[in-house]
Amino acid sequence: MFIQLLLFLLLIGLFIYGMTLLRSGLFNLSADSLKNWLAVLTNAPWKGLLIGTLITALLQSSSAVMIITIGMVSARMLTFPQTIGIILGTNIGTTFTTELITFNIESYIIPLAVFGSLLAVMKRKNLRSAGLALLGISAVFAAMRGFEYMAGSLKSNDLVKHMLLTLDGSYLYAVFAGVVITAIIQSSTAATGIIMGFLTAGAMDLDTAIAIMLGSNIGTCVDAYLASIGSGREAKLSAYAHIWLNCLGVAAFYPFIDLLSELGQHAASNPDVQLAHISVLFNVFSSLLVLPFANQFGRFIIKIHSSKSG
Repeated sequence: MFIQLLLFLLLIGLFIYGMTLLRSGLFNLSADSLKNWLAVLTNAPWKGLLIGTLITALLQSSSAVMIITIGMVSARMLTFPQTIGIILGTNIGTTFTTELITFNIESYIIPLAVFGSLLAVMKRKNLRSAGLALLGISAVFAAMRGFEYMAGSLKSNDLVKHMLLTLDGSYLYAVFAGVVITAIIQSSTAATGIIMGFLTAGAMDLDTAIAIMLGSNIGTCVDAYLASIGSGREAKLSAYAHIWLNCLGVAAFYPFIDLLSELGQHAASNPDVQLAHISVLFNVFSSLLVLPFANQFGRFIIKIHSSKSG
């Protein structure tokens, strides 16, 4: 059991490391443009949503975009109202990663890693950055295959079976598990990737996986909140808005977990793809529902947190 747990932790580390390489490579290729887009093209909530979605899809991390956004608010390059649309967009953009990791490119993992390694030692910055991105992709998919293999062997362990039965018996526990796992490993994508491994191995029900996915959307707020500590009033308001939006979205969809499970089973045949599609549905709907009321929501955040964020 100890060896299995150690291997599982190493796979989590490999996944997060791969995501970091992928993010670094893509960011180095487009950093200046991304910041300019955030600063200039967010004068309306719908523009912020589009830019937030695009940049999160490019960087493969909603947490990274939120940290950049809060940094720009602290530097007075953005105002708090401009961040509402960006936050809504990050929730949509992060689903691109969830869909990406469902692709079956197992036979290309080694060629991608070799080609990425060759590019990573080149002198030209763009080639090095592309190499890092390819190395990151290969590490992420290698970790995903590892999750599937480990889940298949772990599901027969008595302790793991007891934990899975506990989660299967309560959506509330499953949501809480998603919050805790994501807060600890600081990546909702990694948390979802782990759950996909258990789904593919037949060790978890889809409705439980959906509840954990919902919880991961709350857990991902931790990074943004930590980034706002010691920042100015508006940066803290942006972090609070992120937390409120995700918590309200989860609360709104929580009663419909069974319905989401049924929709997922009609949308795809593979359980990991079903979860990815449900994640898209949840994030797109919850963001679009709030978008028409973005300005009112911003005033709500200012009203309830104005005395706490000075």
